[in-house]
Amino acid sequence: MRAKMQVLHQMGADLVVGANTIVEVSHAKVNMPRLRWTLSRVRVEPVDQAAAAAAAALLKQAGLHGHKHAIDATVAEMALRQPGPVAMVTSDIDDMRRLCGNRVRMIAV
Repeated sequence: MRAKMQVLHQMGADLVVGANTIVEVSHAKVNMPRLRWTLSRVRVEPVDQAAAAAAAALLKQAGLHGHKHAIDATVAEMALRQPGPVAMVTSDIDDMRRLCGNRVRMIAV
């Protein structure tokens, strides 16, 4: 992933991550200095009330619900409000496609 980020950075791409994704990827085995360095190279988008409501609408539209899909929905909402073209690096192509449709290009990780 670091190599992909470097290439995207060199291309001048705007790298964005949702704030709650930081919570999702933080665990005992994460190298926190490396995570902090990575986060210093991206824009972190907050999840506010409007974003949460839009994410809930995406879940409903996709026929998904519950905590299993909650963070995915906020990530999808964040991706959909970025100026295009937008690509998303994800390990969950199927659910993200359901949430984003064909408006975001998916890159499997």
